[in-house]
Order: sequence, then structure tokens, then C-alpha cells
Amino acid sequence: MLIRSTRFGDIEVPEDSKIHFPHGLPGFPQEQEFAYLPSEPDNPFAFLQSLAEPDLTFIVVDPFVFFQDYEFVLGDQIESELGLTDANRPHIFNIVRVPDNPEEMTVNLLAPVIVNTKKRIAIQLVLEKTIYTTRHRLFPNGFVKQPGKEGK
Repeated sequence: MLIRSTRFGDIEVPEDSKIHFPHGLPGFPQEQEFAYLPSEPDNPFAFLQSLAEPDLTFIVVDPFVFFQDYEFVLGDQIESELGLTDANRPHIFNIVRVPDNPEEMTVNLLAPVIVNTKKRIAIQLVLEKTIYTTRHRLFPNGFVKQPGKEGK
């Protein structure tokens, strides 16, 4: 399938990269069709590109790479709506905010995106009564400096 993206230009993506959000996303209720575009292998970051709006691309991340203790309970209604079972567990990712200084990147742990990868449907769930916020620092101590790469 060919999609238009301001960030990537016109790109051909596999049909199975398409994810349907029946309720849209909070703040974007009309946006219901996205393409999930992984980055490089073993990279926790990916992109969620709107199929209707070329200017709308979200950076998303696997939260468990940065927050191993991140947890929440999916209610029965969400599991039923998405068709999740013990044999069909969801893929979880969260939306990232990248400010001018990338070391200050934050992730929205308050509203994880829950995906049924078999049915290619998803919702962004806003958690209630939780310690999580919309702006958890991904790199609270800045980027890790690699030996011999200082100042480069």
C-alpha cells in the first residue's frame, strides 16, 4: 500500500502494517487508520503514520525497554473489544515527545497504545488512578556517552 507522509515522502508499506483505531486517538478522534513503521531491528522506537493526514506522524516506543516495572491492568471490556486472550497478548507502545533538546525526550506512560497484532486493531487507553504521567523522561541522566565519542 502506498502512503503519503510529510516526514517520509511517498512510501510503499505492507498491508499488515496498517492499524485501525475504532475510536481514533485522544485529541484526534477522526484519525482511525495508521501505519506502524518500525525503525531498525532492535531499535525500541517506531513511527505511527496517519493514513489520512500526511502531516501526522507520532514517534512511539516500547516502554519496557526504558521502564521494566511499567505495568497496568487491562479491563475485561478492553480485552473483549480488542479480542485479546491469553494466547493473543497485546503489543504495547507509548507516544514520545521530542523537544528541541532530544536528551529531554519524554514518553506518555499515562496513555499506552494497546494493539491486537493479529486483528490489527488498537486503542489508546487513558489509565485512571495511576502514578504515571504524560511526560516521563526517557533519558533522565542524559544520553550515555560512548568512550572516544566525547564532543562529536
